Amino acid sequence: MTLIDPAAVLWSASGADRVDRPLLLVLHGYGSHEGDLFSLAPHLPLEPVIAALRAPLPVGDGWAWFPISDPGNPDKASVDAGVAAVLAWLDALPQQPPTVGLLGFSQGGAMALQLLRAAPDRFSFAVNLSGFVASGSQAGDTALAEQAVPVFWGRGTADTVIPTSAIECTQAWLPDHSTLTERIYEGLTHSISQAELGDVVNFLRAQYPDAAPQPAA
Repeated sequence: MTLIDPAAVLWSASGADRVDRPLLLVLHGYGSHEGDLFSLAPHLPLEPVIAALRAPLPVGDGWAWFPISDPGNPDKASVDAGVAAVLAWLDALPQQPPTVGLLGFSQGGAMALQLLRAAPDRFSFAVNLSGFVASGSQAGDTALAEQAVPVFWGRGTADTVIPTSAIECTQAWLPDHSTLTERIYEGLTHSISQAELGDVVNFLRAQYPDAAPQPAA
């Protein structure tokens, strides 16, 4: 059974400070680790508690949410196992947050969208950075289309990691299943630029309209 290691989760707040606050789940990319995207935490809005999860499958010096056999077209069962692991980890939290948002990079971005599809009533938005939507239909797709959950999708024109076929599939799928904010960055490789980070911060602030203004850096 695929499981998330609770001891490996990086939190932006202690247990007492998490009570009644929104949760933002951060999902790293293939071969990376929970500390990678957690480094973005100082730049993100202060309203949500951030939890950076470690993917469950060891690969090289890092971790993966599912194996890569056919790039951009993962095996459905392996993706579903990763999704089930995240949902089980959420279920096991001692206190459930009022809302849960998702932010993922590359394979983590694919996981963010797949979590939306698996449990459309559970997540309030998703940020998909240099990721894609897994092929095939999901049971929650119809409900997701009706709810039009906000999704930010950012990618670079020089990204050679995600296959064109996966990008085209995502371009066709997202507008019909979300309230989409799409940004394309000229010359950006498979990475996150300062311009993209700024757009992500603006998107996140719109998801937390009641948050206190964040002091200037």
